[in-house]
Amino acid sequence: MENPDLLERCYPGRRAELKRAILRQALSCFNEQGIEASTIETIRVACDTSVGAIYHHFGNKEGLVAALFFAALDDQARLRETHLAKARTLKELLQGLVHSYVDWVDDQPQWARFQYQARFVVSKGPFADELAARNKVRNRQLRERLAATVDGDERLEIPRELLLSLIVGPAENYCRAWLAGRVEHSPRTYRHELAEAAWRSVRR
Repeated sequence: MENPDLLERCYPGRRAELKRAILRQALSCFNEQGIEASTIETIRVACDTSVGAIYHHFGNKEGLVAALFFAALDDQARLRETHLAKARTLKELLQGLVHSYVDWVDDQPQWARFQYQARFVVSKGPFADELAARNKVRNRQLRERLAATVDGDERLEIPRELLLSLIVGPAENYCRAWLAGRVEHSPRTYRHELAEAAWRSVRR
C-alpha cells in the first residue's frame, strides 16, 4: 500500500477530503504566486469549491496559511522524533536532528519552499502566539533530549538561543540554496557532511 502523503497524515479520513483538497490547491497557489498575491478567490477557483467552504474550514487566508504551516511543522516533528528516538549519545542526537531536517526537505520540497516563505507571515499574524507556544514546547523537548544523552550535560556549554542555529544552520542554508536552484545536488547527498559540521560546531 502506498504511504499517505503529508496532508493525509495530518488530516486523515474521508471526512477531511475537502479540507485536504483546499489545502493542496492553496499550497500550489502560495508557492506559484506568493502568499501575498494569492487570494481566496484564486484558491476557490483552483479547488472548485465555494468561498463559504473555505471560510468554514479555515476562517480566512491567514487561517489557510497557518493550517499549511502547522501541518508542515507537525510532519517535520514526526520524522524528527523517529530519528531522535534511536539516539543514545550526543553525537547521535545531533545527527538525528540534521538528518531528519535534510531528509524532510528532500522528500517534501514544495512544503519546505512554502514553510520558508510562510514562517515570517505566521510569526507576524494572528497565529503568532500559537507558533511561539509550539516553538517553546519543541525547544524544551530538545533540551530534555540533550540532557538525557550520556554526555549531553558534560559537553554542551552553548547558550540556548545559539544552539539550534549551530546545529541546523548549515543544513538550512544548503536546503534554501537547493530549493532556489543555486546548487545542483539534493540536501540528502550531503546529509553526512552537514551532520558532521553540526557535531564539530558544538564540540568543546
